[in-house]
Amino acid sequence: MNTPHTLTIRPTRMDELDRLTEIFAQAVLFMRSQGNLTQWSGGYPSCTHLREDILLGRSYVALLDGRIVATFCFTAGPDPTYAVIEQGSWLHAGDYHVIHRMACIERGRGVASACMAWCLARARHVRVDTHRDNRPMQRLLAKFGFTPRGIIHIADGSERIAYEHSDSL
Repeated sequence: MNTPHTLTIRPTRMDELDRLTEIFAQAVLFMRSQGNLTQWSGGYPSCTHLREDILLGRSYVALLDGRIVATFCFTAGPDPTYAVIEQGSWLHAGDYHVIHRMACIERGRGVASACMAWCLARARHVRVDTHRDNRPMQRLLAKFGFTPRGIIHIADGSERIAYEHSDSL
């Protein structure tokens, strides 16, 4: 008999920074194994990014049976990364929330889906971007009804596919 698992999502605590670093390191290894060879390179996300997310109350962790297995940043926009979109346009010009830096170390247990559902339950309009080679994230976004809207450029100038979800249209 399968025992049901308990999944909870809550704000990240500063004393969990080392665990987040471990999760991102494992996520990078997973991305490389899936053919995504350049996303999150050069030490990104740094401890500075993660610390800032925690201090600003926009970092969250997912716990499976009490063990941190995923993390993500969820915050209200506007986000300067999305100010310019090329080869497309946004569906909705109003207020939105953003998901960044989603990393999950549990495969096949619905953790990433639970994180996405948690975000969508808290905002009617959400934007997210991902690397062209991040097929797992692209599948997750499609599963939740996000549509590709065009290309944006992140701080280092590299391009990302921009996605949008809005249940108000």
